[in-house]
Order: sequence, then structure tokens, then C-alpha cells
Amino acid sequence: MTLLSVAGLEKSFGERRLFAIDELALAAGESYALTGENGAGKSTLLRILAGIDQPERGSGQYADRAFGWQPYPDWLRHEVIYVHQQPYLFHTGVLDNIAYGLRARGIERAERERRVAAAVAWARLEHLLDTPPQKLSGGEKQRVALARAWVLKPRVLLLDEPTANLDAESRQQTLALVREFCGPRTAAVIACHDRDVIELPHMRRLHLAGGGIEVCMENCNAV
Repeated sequence: MTLLSVAGLEKSFGERRLFAIDELALAAGESYALTGENGAGKSTLLRILAGIDQPERGSGQYADRAFGWQPYPDWLRHEVIYVHQQPYLFHTGVLDNIAYGLRARGIERAERERRVAAAVAWARLEHLLDTPPQKLSGGEKQRVALARAWVLKPRVLLLDEPTANLDAESRQQTLALVREFCGPRTAAVIACHDRDVIELPHMRRLHLAGGGIEVCMENCNAV
């Protein structure tokens, strides 16, 4: 089932055409590695899909509901979550960071606390609850950011280089969470250069090159 699709999507910076994507469809239950050279537009594409940046033109559809980019609809922000390569964490504490989106959505305190506790257990963060966020390692911050996204139960998950600059242990912990996050109801797109991500079982491949996007239905190491 196609969950999120776009057509005629174009983005430029000044005189430079970054990409022109005729069609892109993301299916529920599928995970996609988004690859391409630095500067090809991987992060920009994710940010457009999440409503953070805007294209010059293009149409979008979520399930059977059409949407536009200006403005990006509030209802779609509840379905699509973007996790930055270097996630920003508030200095107020790990639990407060995970609960941020739930508070913004007006979730009642008891339900919020229940869901945050589940996210802490899911991301194996129990031993970090008393650690100031600014003292967390890169891998620990990434796990907090994933928990903050997981607790919101998005249908479309957009990850920007989630394993970049992590040590071997942190990479494996992050990859394990990413695999668990990508369930049958979720479409996940992971911008990366990491072969361990690209070669995950059942990972499909989207490759940005020459201003367009190539879709590989299987794990295509030759692209």
C-alpha cells in the first residue's frame, strides 16, 4: 500500500537545480536507503517530505488524501517525523526530551508518562535518565532522538544519516533500534552512506543522481 507519494517535485538553490523527481512512492512496511553523493539533495528531500523545506513545485498525496506544500498541513506533521543527523536536545533532561512532542500534541499527563516509560525501555535508556543531555555521547543522543520519534508513532519515518560519526558499538545499537522501528505500518527512508544500513535485509534503494532519483526494488549494491 502506498503511504506517501510525490510527483513533479522540483527544488533549486539559486540557479542550480538540485533535483526534479517525476515520481516517488513510499509504501507502508517498506524501508528505503536514500543514497547519493554529498550535495545531491538527500537531506533536502527528507526535509521537504517532512514539511521543513519547500519545493518550487510538485504535488503530494498521503494515503488517499492530497496535500500541498504551502502551507504543509498540520495533520500530516502527525504522520511524518524527521530525525536530524545531529539531533537537538533540550537541556532539561532525557525524559523531558522524549515527552516534548507528546506535550505539544496535548497528550494528558498519565498517558504521556506511560508512553515515555515505554520509549525509555524500547531505546534502552534507563541508565541515562540522570545524565544531562549535553553530556550524552553522539550515539546516546541519537537513541534519545529515536525514542522521541518512536513515542509519537509516526507512519513515515525520515532518518538523516543516523549512524554517521558513531563508534562501532553505538552504530550497532542505533541500527538495532532502526530495524525495530521499521514495522509493517511504517514507511522509513534513511539517508546514508553506511553500507551496514544499505545492506540491511529487505532494504530497498533510492539513489539521487543527476538531479533525478533511481528506484531499486531490491538491495542493489551495484548502484
